[in-house]
Amino acid sequence: MFAAVIVVILATTLFVLFIRAKDIPAPDPVSPTQHLEERKAAIYENLRDLQFEYRVGKLSDADYQSTKLSLQKELAVVLGEIDKLTPKAPAPAAVKVKRPEPVAAGTVHAAVNGDSIACPHCGAKFSHAMKFCGECGKALVS
Repeated sequence: MFAAVIVVILATTLFVLFIRAKDIPAPDPVSPTQHLEERKAAIYENLRDLQFEYRVGKLSDADYQSTKLSLQKELAVVLGEIDKLTPKAPAPAAVKVKRPEPVAAGTVHAAVNGDSIACPHCGAKFSHAMKFCGECGKALVS
């Protein structure tokens, strides 16, 4: 009886502590620019610290300017490397919008089509009534 209790406790403990490889989540993919992003953050922090020390009077003007210039040059190199490694997204294609034909003069000023109101001058459609057209600026009188 005692041996059965120990076996059950041991089996329960092993079941709880046993980790299967498929239960472990996959690691996050490492960014190719991660080390450069960390270096960029460190340079920005160094520039802030440098400016603080200069303002409190710990650095001479010449030391401040030379150190600031070297940090800025290093930052420019890091930013250039980040730009080289970052894939460029293609520019979105231009979307052609077909504009409605202007309505002939002398027609009703605002025609209601379903839920929208159309401008009689340029044909632009709006979801609510307005005094002036948002496209051509002419008066919309209903």
